Amino acid sequence: MDVEAGVIAAAAMAPAPPASRAGWDWKAPAAMVLVQLSIAGMVLLSKVAIGGGLFVFALLAYRSLFGAVIILPLALLRERGKWKEVDWKAAGWIFLNAFIGYAVPMSLYYYGLGDTTASYAAIFLNIIPIATFILSLILRMEALQIRTMAGVVLSVGGTMLVSLYKGKLLHLWNPVFHYHSEQQHMAGESHQLRGTILLVASSFMFACWYLIQSKVLKVYPYKYWSSMATCLVGGFQTAVAGVILRRDKDAWKIGWDINLVTIVYSGALATAGKYSLNSWAVAKRGPAYPPIFSPLSVVFTVVLGSIFIGEDITVGSLLGTTMVIAGLYIFLWGKAKEVPEKCAR
Repeated sequence: MDVEAGVIAAAAMAPAPPASRAGWDWKAPAAMVLVQLSIAGMVLLSKVAIGGGLFVFALLAYRSLFGAVIILPLALLRERGKWKEVDWKAAGWIFLNAFIGYAVPMSLYYYGLGDTTASYAAIFLNIIPIATFILSLILRMEALQIRTMAGVVLSVGGTMLVSLYKGKLLHLWNPVFHYHSEQQHMAGESHQLRGTILLVASSFMFACWYLIQSKVLKVYPYKYWSSMATCLVGGFQTAVAGVILRRDKDAWKIGWDINLVTIVYSGALATAGKYSLNSWAVAKRGPAYPPIFSPLSVVFTVVLGSIFIGEDITVGSLLGTTMVIAGLYIFLWGKAKEVPEKCAR
């Protein structure tokens, strides 16, 4: 998710993708659908693991360190010997990059996920480009455009609708696993506001990370080594924070259960796999291509969450999710239109 957030945020500020010269190619859209499926799977697995008692900082530390191990071979193959060019300045920015782009926002996101539902938390992954745009407006790095602002208003309105209005509960099918108990459901309802605040804070921290990421690439322009180092440092940061918060050794024990599956899945597919597929898609179709598919993660999470762990689907959640998806598309369309207009002036 951490790498995915950077790709989506960067694409929100980037020009539209170039037209394909060879006609329609099924590989690029198939890769992006797989990316969105991996995001949905990560959110659902994390929800189940955290709901089952997995310590958030243990999940963050193990996931990040495992992700670093997965990315390391790519760095050795694609950027051989470039690790020697890391100086103290680059190391300092990488440390800050890991703190702002992984340790803090992912901690906020996972605790927010624990307080809400998987489908609700997935929405906030899709408003990261919008949070980046709002932050850029505040810092006067972006000009206010009607098209992009309309997308922002629609997406934020959809998020508020999901949070404040439930509506009729839709019983579409029986879940495969009865994950939610009545007590867990009531606890989730009582912590909805707290979870929303944490998820919003996470999105804005990811937006801050995008601004820092651009600086990291200037002082150390090697994306594989930079990502590997960020994962490694982020893993140690979250491990230190976790040890300070909980000294209980049992909190760090991982058995052959859903917790281990979540860590391996998050590190391999939700970090290294997504990074590789998104980088390939950007090279083939341009930086604005991956975000076109990002709303699918919300759809997949809503449907799969209802099927497998029995998360509620309500009229309010469907209407709000539709608004968020429509708003994101309007926002991305508006950003894509701005570039040709600026070039024509």
